Amino acid sequence: MSYNKPTVREKIAYALGDAAAGGITWKIMSIAFPLFFTNVFGLTFADAAALMLIARLFDVVTDPIMGSLADRTQSKWGTYRPWLIFGAIPFGLIFALLLYTPDFGPEGKRVYAYVLYLLMMAVYTAVNVPYGSLLGVMTDDDNEKNQFSSYRMVGAYAMGFITLLSFPYLQKMVGGTDAHQYAVLGAIFGIIAAAMTLACGLMTKERLKPVRAEKYSLSQFVDLFKNKPWIYLTLIGLCTNFFNGFRYAVAGYLISYCLGGDVTVGSLIINYTVLMAFGEVTCMIFGGVSPKFAKWVGSKRMAFVWAAVICVVFSVLFFFIPMSPKYIWLMVAVVILTSVGVGLYSPLLWSMYADVADFATEKFGTSSTGLIFSSGTMAQKLGGAISGSLIALLLGLAGARMIPDEFGNMSIDPASVTESVRTMVWSLFSLIPAVIAVIMGLLAFKFPIKK
Repeated sequence: MSYNKPTVREKIAYALGDAAAGGITWKIMSIAFPLFFTNVFGLTFADAAALMLIARLFDVVTDPIMGSLADRTQSKWGTYRPWLIFGAIPFGLIFALLLYTPDFGPEGKRVYAYVLYLLMMAVYTAVNVPYGSLLGVMTDDDNEKNQFSSYRMVGAYAMGFITLLSFPYLQKMVGGTDAHQYAVLGAIFGIIAAAMTLACGLMTKERLKPVRAEKYSLSQFVDLFKNKPWIYLTLIGLCTNFFNGFRYAVAGYLISYCLGGDVTVGSLIINYTVLMAFGEVTCMIFGGVSPKFAKWVGSKRMAFVWAAVICVVFSVLFFFIPMSPKYIWLMVAVVILTSVGVGLYSPLLWSMYADVADFATEKFGTSSTGLIFSSGTMAQKLGGAISGSLIALLLGLAGARMIPDEFGNMSIDPASVTESVRTMVWSLFSLIPAVIAVIMGLLAFKFPIKK
């Protein structure tokens, strides 16, 4: 097919979409929300766990519907781009409101948190599913798809690094209560996310026309379960998000309860966001070399397998590091080495979704790009929800309990942080993700498309 080839400028613009969604909103939602909802907003462990689980289970329904709806959109802006263009402002606004703590009683706060979190998941779906689907219509060249995926992951991890590294310093600059700090930072990051999403929608191009199935039909959903590569990749996607979900969501508890709080090394404050920021910059670097790594090992499938092996080895190694601040640089080193694997497999996942979409078009005769890519965002949110909910529940089972502070907000009783609680936190950051990475590698090895 003859068309103008994508430019570097367009690839950078495409990367801005995941810099906003993956590098800002999802990163903060994954790493800060469990701690924010329990220690700042004032929800109980049970409420926080139920909130994240209910919202993400809601996405299991809304994501495929959004994918199917996006596939049938026709406008002067294209099929998928209008969702980014017109969804950008609601995306940033609702994110900002979600980090605001209203002066309500316990019941009012609970209602506010549930409503805003569900709205955030809905608008995230409305923006991110079409964003992922764009990859299927910007080019039909497999090498170009790999490059777009690589730019996407570099953008997401670069912005994730900036977000996580700057977060504690911005909190200090803002000052005031924790609730005030989160509210101000929510507004700042919400504006940035909205601007990036809008730029992505305006500066990308849809070169390919989907083969549309104009009428809605349940057969398109049935066809998914006849698509063997889709089944494998959906399971792989769930594993990648379980792996990241456990590590990012428990990082705050690891610093607070296993290391006794933020670790100061000279002028550097190493808190939970900074610890994971070291991993973000590693993912950014290795996300950039992922296409070359896939060529070197012979296929995306085998590149994914080797990336999973790296994640297994260093996740297990982390468990054996002593729980002491004096080993903080060893912890940072192992986080970096684990992130080599994450950086290598992350671009491959979205490029493989494009391969699955092409396979579906050939097999069933109509395009279901949006529907197939929606399973990627569904896996992302479901994996994050279940991991976040399990963390809250497992910490409770290990003995952590909630008590009211002087303002009536619920926080963890320091007296309940026993050795069993600390061991649980340490395992949730290391051994449990390692088991998930083993499953992920086995699924990738059996993936039917050999590109």
